[in-house]
Amino acid sequence: MERVEVAVVGGGPAGATAAERAAAHGAETVLFEQGVPREDREGLGPDSTDAAGMLDYWIDIMDFDYAEIPDDVVLQELEGTEFVGPNSAVELTTTGMDASYPKFGYTFHRARMDDWLYERATDAGADLRVGTGVSDLETDLRSSSPKGPTHTLTLSNGDRIEAQYVVLADGPQRRITLEALDQFTPPGRSIADALSPPTANHIAYQEYREFPEELFDSNWLKFWWGYMPGETAYPWVFPNDGTVARVGLTMPIGMELDDVDNPASYALLDSSDERLPSGSEYITRLLEHEFGDEYDIESDMPIVEDRGKSTGTETYPISSTRPIDSPVGANIAVAGGAMGTTSAFHEGGYHVAVRTGKIAGRLAATDSLEHYNEVWKRAIGDEILRNVAFADIVADYEPDDWDRAFDIVTDMQGGSGENVLLNRTYAAGIGASKLLVSYKKRKFAYRNGGYVQFDADDYLY
Repeated sequence: MERVEVAVVGGGPAGATAAERAAAHGAETVLFEQGVPREDREGLGPDSTDAAGMLDYWIDIMDFDYAEIPDDVVLQELEGTEFVGPNSAVELTTTGMDASYPKFGYTFHRARMDDWLYERATDAGADLRVGTGVSDLETDLRSSSPKGPTHTLTLSNGDRIEAQYVVLADGPQRRITLEALDQFTPPGRSIADALSPPTANHIAYQEYREFPEELFDSNWLKFWWGYMPGETAYPWVFPNDGTVARVGLTMPIGMELDDVDNPASYALLDSSDERLPSGSEYITRLLEHEFGDEYDIESDMPIVEDRGKSTGTETYPISSTRPIDSPVGANIAVAGGAMGTTSAFHEGGYHVAVRTGKIAGRLAATDSLEHYNEVWKRAIGDEILRNVAFADIVADYEPDDWDRAFDIVTDMQGGSGENVLLNRTYAAGIGASKLLVSYKKRKFAYRNGGYVQFDADDYLY
């Protein structure tokens, strides 16, 4: 049987960076990625999308110098973002976070970014086996290895491989992660209780659309909140290249119209609806709502069919939950979307996937994986804490709540476009004070890693 030191399951940003760091630290490393086709990529590759935006401080979280990132990855440098409610809106021109990147952020071509991460991993000496998936993982807790438990991976081609350490980075689908971790859960508990894809994920859908030049804003992201029902459900427009923008949305899996308390309050629902719209119907309604008085949507904003995964469209899962610890006592680390660090609330989480992958790969290669849970919390814990706290606050928001929140934020900014929450709070009145208190309460409730759903101590070995 083939044997390696580090096996990485999944080839997204977490997996690619895990493989790169493990190989760079001298470990014999192999990455398995079943691969998917894209119309704008030759051959198979990771399940890349182009729903990718990067805020200034996220680059530092990734632990990259932004000068390293190839020029063809970056599409548009951004000046800010606009959040639009049914009757109110707010603009932000700074994240309010210390960052080395001098702009608000940028949009980027994720497939090219993923391919660059693959190049780095290959250059470091990792063996990337794209087109070969993993169908099963078994752990030998009684292994005679002086480094502790070992693992046998059964591959999609029937081969088997033994690894000392495993990094699970199979994304929000978690095809291997759930069953692999359930080897170590107590009777009556399952990792699926926390990370089952139908309940822990959202579905994202987007279209590449060519905009009229006068409508294309190359420097701003735009999000609509309170326009469609569902926790952290919202449409967006991301500027791409030329005058092409990615128009997309995220929405819960399995939500029904009967689950919506007040359908008439949502701008993208219609009184004649017998079910919730599809992703494509939502996007058509959004564009009609915003531009339909002056433009014919299908002729003036056509789908660009040679982009994305398939004929100008992309559908993909995105995690929308709290993270779990890894069973490091079994020599396993879970990274990125597979562990629940990415979030539909902030449109993904490429940055935290990259950082957790880097940490997992480095620690696995240096026989230090037992420290993984503490190290990733030190690196990205503040980011996760913010996201979880804010997502909790808005979980039950309806359209009027978004209007009130945006009015409060505008008052807190004093018209400056600058961040938010910690400055000018009390001068903005009692609504701002209540919002800040609510945020601080939720952060306090999740202090010391309390945002973790399945703790390291819960695993049995």
